[in-house]
Amino acid sequence: MSGTSAVQGKIAATASPKGYASKSEASDIVMGTYARQDIVFARGEGVWLIADSGERFLDFGSGVAVNNLGHAHPRLVAALAEQAGKLWHTSNLYRVEGQETVAARLAELTFAEKIFFCNSGAEACEGAIKVARRYQFVSGHPERQRIITFSGAFHGRTLATLAAGGNEKYLEGFAPTADGFDNLPFGDHAALEAAITPATAAIMIEPVQGEGGVRQVPAQCLQGLRTLCDQHGLLLIFDEVQTGIGRSGKLFAHEWAGVTPDVMAVAKGLGGGFPVGAVLATAEAAKGMTPGTHGSTFGGNPLAMAVASAVIDVVTEAGFLEDVQMKALRLKQGLASLKDRFPSVVEDVRGVGLLTGLKLTSGIAPAALVKAALGEHLLLVGAGDNTVRVLPPLIATESEIADGIERLSRALQSVAREHS
Repeated sequence: MSGTSAVQGKIAATASPKGYASKSEASDIVMGTYARQDIVFARGEGVWLIADSGERFLDFGSGVAVNNLGHAHPRLVAALAEQAGKLWHTSNLYRVEGQETVAARLAELTFAEKIFFCNSGAEACEGAIKVARRYQFVSGHPERQRIITFSGAFHGRTLATLAAGGNEKYLEGFAPTADGFDNLPFGDHAALEAAITPATAAIMIEPVQGEGGVRQVPAQCLQGLRTLCDQHGLLLIFDEVQTGIGRSGKLFAHEWAGVTPDVMAVAKGLGGGFPVGAVLATAEAAKGMTPGTHGSTFGGNPLAMAVASAVIDVVTEAGFLEDVQMKALRLKQGLASLKDRFPSVVEDVRGVGLLTGLKLTSGIAPAALVKAALGEHLLLVGAGDNTVRVLPPLIATESEIADGIERLSRALQSVAREHS
């Protein structure tokens, strides 16, 4: 058989999973970049995920802080279904009505005056980086290209955002590392001031490091960054990919500190599970983003905009965020009680709003607690700094939060027994 015929024969043989002896063999075709749990979810209902086996799991991972409104929220389903029957995609060669609607809402609700739509958090962070460098370029400072970031940060998996995060584990095997980032120790103010040079363009930070261990940046530190940027002519970039759209109890986490950035990256909760991201900026910061400087084929397509609009409508309804704050208080109280009951396992309770985490004691890996919780049909998410994230959907009721705490209690008890 010729080379071409052999390839065609392989494609034909693998075109359908029915050609495999088992589902596990078919799953091996998917590139193995994730250590996946051996579960297939068939559907979701609010805070619950239902496996193809029929088992129900309480989802306190929210698709890694994506499903802020839970699963199959009726208003999101209706918005998507209605738009799907009208128009899916036209590209950004033409005006997209939904973009203008969502942009106007976000501008009304935030500091932003200019907004670019994309598909993911990594793209939003890439866009924010480009906005900052382009701003300095058109302002007559082309030498200002470097961006200060912080250890423990996670800004995405592209080559530039990996370099921005500076995590050696994620950078391994992808040399050369993209230049232009100065990654500093978390919370080292002296190092920060010393790192600002005539080549610095911006400072980029997450108000709460999610992937980095649910480490919250104190309000005074964010305020200090704003002052430093103003003093040195730098742009302040907030990565609110994980913290935004109500997860902190405010629409955006930086609101707790009473400061605003020049540029902000948003995604995850903005689509409630549908892929969408955005770069928000002041008109001054975005002045260099002229035709041809940036783009996205799929970004801001009519489907994404219909869902994002529905998400914003729900999250900004009267009383919604106040309810999130009350639920967050209940969750934090429950987690604090677990810390007291299991001091050999839990070292600290972290976070703000419904972005919370348990920092575990040394010698106990996050994977151990995630696995034990799975045995209790509770879904959690691991993080850096030996932390496990607890991320209920914002629509979780107090009884569902209490249920989650009880399941987590049994999981912690199991881990404590194993490590006694």
